[in-house]
Amino acid sequence: MSHTVEVPGARLYYEVQGSGPVLAVIGHPMDSSGFAPLVSALTGHYTVVTIDPRGFGRSAIADRNQDAIPEVLADDVKAVLDLVGSEPVHMFGNSGGAVIGLALVAKYPDRLRTLVAHDPPLAELLPDREKARASIHDIYDTYRAHGQGPAWGMFFDFGGFEAPPMPEGEPQEPSAEEVAAGERLFGHALLPITLYEPDIAALRTASTRIVAAGGGDSKGTFPQRAAAALAEQLGTPLVDFPGDHGGFDAQPAEFAQTLHKILS
Repeated sequence: MSHTVEVPGARLYYEVQGSGPVLAVIGHPMDSSGFAPLVSALTGHYTVVTIDPRGFGRSAIADRNQDAIPEVLADDVKAVLDLVGSEPVHMFGNSGGAVIGLALVAKYPDRLRTLVAHDPPLAELLPDREKARASIHDIYDTYRAHGQGPAWGMFFDFGGFEAPPMPEGEPQEPSAEEVAAGERLFGHALLPITLYEPDIAALRTASTRIVAAGGGDSKGTFPQRAAAALAEQLGTPLVDFPGDHGGFDAQPAEFAQTLHKILS
């Protein structure tokens, strides 16, 4: 089930489980452990491939100052998929994982059968892109000047995300892993992921079926609005999934049913 593969500048950790058509499940900035409830609901129908992106979880990165360029991350995903098999596969991407999926389709138009792009945070597709761009740069500048704490608050407010509940008792310092993940997000992933401009013309002509999807409970938030804008530019309907941006964790069974219906 557990594997590693060396790619230029990184060692990737990935898991393969279940049986049936291959379905890659990808997120960013998060490792694959966050998809565990969803994967458990999918393995009866699919061979599910999950990947820790370079610099997150169990995937190492040679240069921690390397930016999270979507095309590079797409090469990582393709390298893993090529080890699993040569046939086109399904892919579900959440948040930055959806952006990686779009970069993968644009660069390798025949590698995926279906891409479900759930809540892709694509500021450049929004009608108010200049305002969104300025807000994203404010988050980045705040991180550089004042650290992760203030940046997290701005990140949650801008994205329309609910901040995780604070643990009871004495405040706990974040773990070394949490600090490292925050550094990757704010220092090297926020700008290249959210300001990525998808090649709409390439996406329209690719053989991949692209499904733009958003959280049914998070209408009006930044990533849901971007998903709607993506659907409009592709000329396809926007599909609502159960829950919000993290509905795959809160409602895994219902989320899996919706995904299975699309892929079937």
